[in-house]
Amino acid sequence: MSLMGLLSWIFMGLIAGVLARLVLPGRNAAGLLLTIVVGIVGALLGGFIATKLGFGGLSGFDLRSVVVATLGAILLLLIVRLLRR
Repeated sequence: MSLMGLLSWIFMGLIAGVLARLVLPGRNAAGLLLTIVVGIVGALLGGFIATKLGFGGLSGFDLRSVVVATLGAILLLLIVRLLRR
């Protein structure tokens, strides 16, 4: 993976993590780094699920990929919140 690819994933993770936190507000003590991690892991989760459902995974930095990554991050946040209870 090139440096630009890595930076793209980090930037996509930041966007997805922030959008997921906006959709699911609540008491979160997470900082920027954890938001990026949630976004990146959520992007991977969203890409995996989208591929299994036949929609394709993440295909670069476009609107569809941001939506898939954000939906994955939202799903990840919901799972984490359920496990914390």
